[in-house]
Amino acid sequence: MRRIHFALLLILVSILLTGCLYPNDKNVIRIPDEQQIQDVQNAINAYRKDHDGLLPIKNKDDETDYFIKYLIDFKRLVPLYLSKIPDNAFENGGVFQYVILHPDINPTVKVFDLRIAEKIREIKFRLSTKEYPPFKDVIGKNAFTLEYGKLGYKEEPIIVSPFTGENLSFFITGQGDVYVDYSLDIEIYREKVDYQKFQDGSDIRFILAENSIFVPAYSLPYTINKSGELVFMEKNKNLE
Repeated sequence: MRRIHFALLLILVSILLTGCLYPNDKNVIRIPDEQQIQDVQNAINAYRKDHDGLLPIKNKDDETDYFIKYLIDFKRLVPLYLSKIPDNAFENGGVFQYVILHPDINPTVKVFDLRIAEKIREIKFRLSTKEYPPFKDVIGKNAFTLEYGKLGYKEEPIIVSPFTGENLSFFITGQGDVYVDYSLDIEIYREKVDYQKFQDGSDIRFILAENSIFVPAYSLPYTINKSGELVFMEKNKNLE
């Protein structure tokens, strides 16, 4: 009987600790197991070697943003190259989508959290109930923040950044597309790492992807202008 009581006590303590660590589970971006990512990387390398450089990826539309375009097709890896699909992968009921960065020159396994997509879908659903989006402030060429109170929110929706742990907000384009604003993350990384190679009109989002196991999913390209300021890339069609 004492053993049963002790076991129940351990379960209760575990539940309480989990609640303390993740007080708002919808906003928390949990860090995936790096060993699982390495296992997938090893599988990708082996598959590529056996298939003359080809990669086990799913076909995506050419218009898909680079950072979420090359999704890994685990059906081609399991069980020959990988014993099982990672527990945290979307295909196995997890929240992480595994992708390939630099598929042509140095295929590298990265992940992004699909709960970001869920939050964007929620915002877009609320927008669909309005005749016009409730624009608030201009943050770039054809990029705006929203009056979230007019969408029924009591607080501004945010996500916790997988890169810095900071709260990140969303913005909308004139075409009605909703994206995550990673500008705060990029500014923080600019102070930590060398970003010179990302200047002169190049996409500075890579400063995040190349220094993390994550990619900046559901974003638009940023660059550095001649004044050293972080701006959206004007050549991107979404901002034209």
